[in-house]
Amino acid sequence: MAQSKDKTLDIDILKRLFKYALPYRIKFIMAISTTLLLTALLPISPIVIQYTFDHYVAHGDLHMLVNMTIVLLTLLLLQGVIQFADNFLTNSLGQNIINDLRVQLYTHIIHLRIKYYDTTPIGTLVTRAVSDIEVISTIFSEGLIIIIADVLKIIVIIIVMLTYNVQLTLITLIPIPFLFVATYFFKRAVQASFQDERTQVARLNAFVQEHITGMMIIQIFNREKAELKKFQKINAAHRDANIRSVLAYSIFFPVVEILSSISLGLLIWCGGRGALQHITTMGDVLMFITCLNLLFRPIRMLADRFNTLQRGMVSSERVFKVLDTHEFIENKGTIDARHIKGDIEFKNVWFAYNNEDWILKNISFEVKQGQTIALVGATGAGKSSVINLLNRLYEYNKGSITIDGIDLHDYELSSLRKNIGVVLQDVFLFSDTLANNISLNNPEITKQQIIEAAKMVGAHQFIEKLPNTYDYNTMERGAMLSVGQRQLIAFIRAYVFNPKILVLDEATSSIDTESEKLIQNAIDILTKNRTSIIIAHRLATIQKADKIIVIEKGEIAEMGNHQELLKLNGRYKRLFDLQFKE
Repeated sequence: MAQSKDKTLDIDILKRLFKYALPYRIKFIMAISTTLLLTALLPISPIVIQYTFDHYVAHGDLHMLVNMTIVLLTLLLLQGVIQFADNFLTNSLGQNIINDLRVQLYTHIIHLRIKYYDTTPIGTLVTRAVSDIEVISTIFSEGLIIIIADVLKIIVIIIVMLTYNVQLTLITLIPIPFLFVATYFFKRAVQASFQDERTQVARLNAFVQEHITGMMIIQIFNREKAELKKFQKINAAHRDANIRSVLAYSIFFPVVEILSSISLGLLIWCGGRGALQHITTMGDVLMFITCLNLLFRPIRMLADRFNTLQRGMVSSERVFKVLDTHEFIENKGTIDARHIKGDIEFKNVWFAYNNEDWILKNISFEVKQGQTIALVGATGAGKSSVINLLNRLYEYNKGSITIDGIDLHDYELSSLRKNIGVVLQDVFLFSDTLANNISLNNPEITKQQIIEAAKMVGAHQFIEKLPNTYDYNTMERGAMLSVGQRQLIAFIRAYVFNPKILVLDEATSSIDTESEKLIQNAIDILTKNRTSIIIAHRLATIQKADKIIVIEKGEIAEMGNHQELLKLNGRYKRLFDLQFKE
């Protein structure tokens, strides 16, 4: 993503961020109050030191020296307590805000339509939801509030120094302009390196996530060395971006130390000479030494604070870009789909993923309540696109789709999807228990219902043999189960949700003969008295279908039942002969 040249003080982003602080306004006000209180207390310590030396040490008053030391220690202890409160308040404020922001972002992400994920790397979204949002918290804990406090500290300390000795102040502050110039260049250098580093982090996350997910393919085709070279290149770019940042820090902090040493040297020379000439006092010199330390500390950190703020701005811009992405399936429907019968009609439906590169062309067919239809055809013919339109994962471009004579868009979206069960070829299981993968953590589905469904589908026997049975952890993507077992789990999942319409997408294409018998039995059970659409390569599984539709290049080539299509001696007959010839 192209970044703007400077987002350090983007007012629009700051306004938007501070809206998230409104629910925590009391904590926010308390954080500002402790910050201002610390600033107010800051010059008291050097003043106490100056007064103690000039009024008590110089006159040998040991009793008052002890008293003033106690005062000073009490003051420092008070500052420590307030510093603790300030750090806790600012950091907890930041954590509360990013907690709310992360929930909002995740909620937004899970409602984005599937088309958005077709063009957005998953690793990039992971970066936005995890590390980018974590960086945003530093705007509150280490950024804007602290920057304001540091600026106030600098102003207060300089005012105190000028109040006591204008000439000595002006002499000791001679290096300050050079320090501000160094700070400016440091800020720009780190800003550029950080923008590059965030880009490289997103690339790194996307690469690692994708390649760990596809590790089997990498190992099957012996691509470990080639993929390692790609990883090393991306990782090196990430390293170089960080090294540029490290280089800037390595130059800047020694420069600050040199300039602060020059300032201290000027103070000792001028202050010491003034003390010898009785123009200044030793208390003034000690106070100025303390003030210089208090002055250079925030100046030294100011550049780093600005870069922290910059990091937060860049990360905020990235997060808000996702939040501003309105890739949603429009949900203006009001009709509850719970009571649908299951009459489906596609009428002159056209669909394209991009522009007018049509995937489906003028598709028309009907499915009556309780009927089973099958879609067959070559890979890429458009079969899966038909079912993606039915549950509105994608929107069709032309024509109409109705259920029970009511347009698909008139149904409330979540209600519609609850009543259309889908069993995919590639079954996705989460790293969780078998029972939770079946119920998807729906509290309305009981353990007993899951067991009964497993028995109906024919999966109970193999589940009982697993360690912990229904509490068995399937691991990520169901890696601990076979393809056939994962497929049976998907059937149980569909069964317990009891949808009015069932869609089976290539549900028997990647399994062995024994598993196919079990799954065919599960299909018979699931499709009984339920409107069903089956996509299949294996024609043996669909011969009982009420209607078979042959799709070729996005168009309906033939339609009829098994016997009718065989008599046509066309495309279906050729597919049948290819699969069943001796």
